[in-house]
Amino acid sequence: MSTSSIEPLGDSALLIRLGDSIDARTNSLALALADALRAAKLPGVRDVAPAYASVGVHFEPEAAAGPGVGGSPNEFLLQRIHEVVGALLRDRLPHSNDAVGDGEGEARPADDVVQIPVCYGGDFGPDLDALAAYTKLEALDVVARHARTEYRVAMLGFMPGFPYLLGLDEALHAPRRGSPRTRVPAGSVAIGGAQTGIYPRELPGGWQLIGRTPLTLFDAARAQPALLRPGQRVRFRAIEAGEFAALTQ
Repeated sequence: MSTSSIEPLGDSALLIRLGDSIDARTNSLALALADALRAAKLPGVRDVAPAYASVGVHFEPEAAAGPGVGGSPNEFLLQRIHEVVGALLRDRLPHSNDAVGDGEGEARPADDVVQIPVCYGGDFGPDLDALAAYTKLEALDVVARHARTEYRVAMLGFMPGFPYLLGLDEALHAPRRGSPRTRVPAGSVAIGGAQTGIYPRELPGGWQLIGRTPLTLFDAARAQPALLRPGQRVRFRAIEAGEFAALTQ
């Protein structure tokens, strides 16, 4: 990957595309670009949102112009964003095997791994047995493989606080359900394709439900509403129903 593109999203947002695939290398670059854009403190920018292979920049048009600069506010902001993107690509791409790679050893600050307790199977994970049959694994092996992996939060999306996690064991890749559910319980841990994620609240959804966590993924009253943020590392920990009940209180 050696090119990027920037396109408008209405009159108050821009989308920077770095690729078109779901992979750790491109996502690592997207996270690094989001960090660089925040650090640049560009005028008028009110939010920077990384995704798998792109970064959204939301801004206030009236505040996006620099002092003494001709042209429209959007033109000035676009110029500055091009400068940040260009600097990052020049810095990262020549060393992509080391700096981006598979997400290990990247230049982002290392946080402690966030432990997510999960009660797998049964009423907590009604699709676990079907997923085991699809993957030709025992249900206990599915749980073991899912819980032993260290994941990275690639992005938040779909709903506030919904983490898309990279790193799912290839043996657990499985298609979404043919018929989505109209109600998926909050905290449901699920698999959809090559991804695993957690439903932050009761929602419709078509991913395969394999367990549920008692943790609250999103609470607007908290200082940091989302429990997880892009770039964090995550591990799941299998628990029993009794511990689930205790942690819910």
